[in-house]
Amino acid sequence: LAGLHILLCEDNSLNTEVANWMLQQAGITVSTTENGLAALNTFMKAAYYTYDAILMDIRMPVTDGYEATRQIRALNRADARSVPVIAMTADAFADDIEKCLDAGMNAHIAKPIDPPTLYSVLKNVLGG
Repeated sequence: LAGLHILLCEDNSLNTEVANWMLQQAGITVSTTENGLAALNTFMKAAYYTYDAILMDIRMPVTDGYEATRQIRALNRADARSVPVIAMTADAFADDIEKCLDAGMNAHIAKPIDPPTLYSVLKNVLGG
């Protein structure tokens, strides 16, 4: 995972700090945003293929993770359709996971996040 660049979208500062630490321990570069609209804007301003994956909280202010993912997927740029988006949420029932997939996300990680699970899901969505 070392050398990857992840966009972390999380409104809770403690969760951001913990996830950022986990990712950096694996050698991953992390960019953070605090809501779905900020995530969309950050993605749109970045050069194509800047981000290897997006970790998307679901319950955020301004724009939630579902809508942010739908808007990213609708962008007219090739990486918007191919960048893996992984939900990070305490909502972990089967219908919650299905709702994430229906919004265009590739995978789901239940909070609290376990580092081995996080790394495994990243490897799986990135084909490693």
